[in-house]
Order: sequence, then structure tokens, then C-alpha cells
Amino acid sequence: MKTKTLIALAATLTFTAACTTTDPFTGQQQTSRTAIGAGAGALAGAGLGVLAGGDDRRNALIGAGIGALAGGAVGNYMDRQQAELAAQLQGTGVSVTRVGNNIILNMPSNVTFAVDQDQVIPAFFATLDSVALVLNRYNQTLIDVYGHTDSTGDESYNLGLSQRRAQSVANYLTGRGVNGQRMVVTGFGETRPVADNATEAGRAQNRRVEIQLVPLS
Repeated sequence: MKTKTLIALAATLTFTAACTTTDPFTGQQQTSRTAIGAGAGALAGAGLGVLAGGDDRRNALIGAGIGALAGGAVGNYMDRQQAELAAQLQGTGVSVTRVGNNIILNMPSNVTFAVDQDQVIPAFFATLDSVALVLNRYNQTLIDVYGHTDSTGDESYNLGLSQRRAQSVANYLTGRGVNGQRMVVTGFGETRPVADNATEAGRAQNRRVEIQLVPLS
């Protein structure tokens, strides 16, 4: 119980951390209100995920011989991983956001999927190859893959679509050698918007797949 309390406290403190985002086209770092929303939304789900299943993943990976990070090594490890992801993903349309010691990759649906489809488009394969390359190099992280939609259409349909899209991304990464034991895949449908669904620009921001990387510590 003490361990779970500490994990929950860490997740709560993460909400208050500064959010920095690497612009997906220029490579410049900036603080973004949208990024803060995306990070908070992802972490809200992750907080429950850590309490419910995080220990199982950690135990499985540590049991498989993947060492856990501790102390100052955590921040340094995530710094290096963030830098490599930002370099690999510059110009792809995927943003790299840091929230505390977690990293969030935001993949807009317009560069990842065809309209109303759940299979990754071939033009995005090279981007996911770059993501897989870094994830395989930095294997001391847990991977949460989250699917999100806008509020257009039926809520239950959107939930299923978000789950299938997140699973497609996860399947592609495992096909490129990323250890599936590190992953949890969740579809949130339209429940975690980061922008106003009343505008087309807002809806476009809400249609996304996020990959959250959490240090194995």
C-alpha cells in the first residue's frame, strides 16, 4: 500500500510539472497549453494504469533481466531518449512533449490514418520505424499507447475506433522488435479532448494517438 501511495503521489506531482514540447517541424522547444492538456489527459489515464497494472509490467521486465533506473539516472536517461526522439521525428508532424520524467509522442490522425480507418497508412511507416529504433535502444521505459477521437459521431463507435487505432500503432511497433511486455494499449474515444470540438481545428487536434513513455524505476 505504501508503494502504491508513493506511485500515486508521483503521478499527481507530475501534473504540476512544466510541459515542454518539441515542435514537430522546426525542432524548437516551447511551452504549449495544448501540450499541457495532452500530457494531463494522458497522465490521468496513466495514474490509474500505474496503480492497476504498472507493477505487473515492471516485475515482468525486471524478471526478464531489464534493470530498473534509480535516482538521478532516471532524468538523464529520459533526457537522452527525448533528444533522440526529437531528432528522429523532426519534420514528421509528431510532437515530443516532456511532462516530468515522462515523454509523450502526439501523433495526429491526419498523418497516421486515412479518414475513418484504423490501419496505419504506408506513408507513416518510416516515422514509426524511427520511433521503434529509439524505443528499442531505450528499453528501460514502459510504453502506454492511447487512442483518442473527436466528438463527431456515435460515442461507442469512437471508443472502438480509438482502441483499434492505438492497437494498430502498438502492433506495428512490436513488429519492429519493440517488446510487447512494455506496452498497455487503451482507447479513450472522445473522452479526453485537448481542444474545442466545436471547431474543425480543435477536432483535428483531438483525433490523435499518443505514446507515453514512463521510466522503469
